[in-house]
Amino acid sequence: MEFTVNLTTEQIIDFIQQIPPEEKIAVLTTLAEQAHAEHADQIKYGEAKVRKVCAARGLNWDAMTEEERIDFIDDLVHEDRECSR
Repeated sequence: MEFTVNLTTEQIIDFIQQIPPEEKIAVLTTLAEQAHAEHADQIKYGEAKVRKVCAARGLNWDAMTEEERIDFIDDLVHEDRECSR
């Protein structure tokens, strides 16, 4: 038999504060590792999308200078003007 317990963030924090320091470290380490992995996945996803947008405009993200990349992203964010080609 499985059941689910719904806890608020405050309840979870209170619980973690009650466990021994070694276990707190294990919990925090696990959460930090998961957050890092999720962040890395988001970066990979974003890079793939920006490369695709560049390719659609006949550009190569990897061949662009840092300044060209900044200008390209700046153009993308500003909807009131077209992206440079």
